Amino acid sequence: MVNLIWAFMAMIGIVYAMFNGTMEEVNKALFETADDAVTLSIGLISILVFWLGIMKVAENAGILLFLTKMFRPLVVKLFPDIPRDHPAMGYILSNFTANIFGLGNAATPLGIKAMQQMKELSGTDTASRSMITFLALNTSSLTIIPTTVIAIRMQYDSISPTEIVGTTIIATLISSLSAIIIDRLFNYSSLRRK
Repeated sequence: MVNLIWAFMAMIGIVYAMFNGTMEEVNKALFETADDAVTLSIGLISILVFWLGIMKVAENAGILLFLTKMFRPLVVKLFPDIPRDHPAMGYILSNFTANIFGLGNAATPLGIKAMQQMKELSGTDTASRSMITFLALNTSSLTIIPTTVIAIRMQYDSISPTEIVGTTIIATLISSLSAIIIDRLFNYSSLRRK
């Protein structure tokens, strides 16, 4: 559906440019933005490889294990219907850790595996309470160090690319707490209706 919307918007823009006589500017913009996209992608790859390397060093040094142990009590309370030793718990913790470091690309496969494990645990195609909570937290942008945004700011020669870390932490706290509160309110209201 989204592809159809984008295709429709592109067609409207091209038809509008044809009638306005600005087709030359559209062609110029297409080629310039394609060049910018390739340059930005290559820059992001280097930053993501760097942070993935840092994550591997942190994993080998035991930092990720420490973070997992630190967050486990909180995660167990957030997902009470998942057994403590179930593989879904490990994927959830790994996903949260990757997201905290702003590595959304590395967190996505872990999140998919966590959802698959929770689906197997629930035994139905209907989203379970844990799946909804997990999705709400992932949507709330659980990030402390926004490495991708920092990389983009560095790519465009920002004077201080890391100045957004403080506001990111505040935004993350507010959005994550809001996601948890809203999730719990909807859960309690649905339990009361039953």
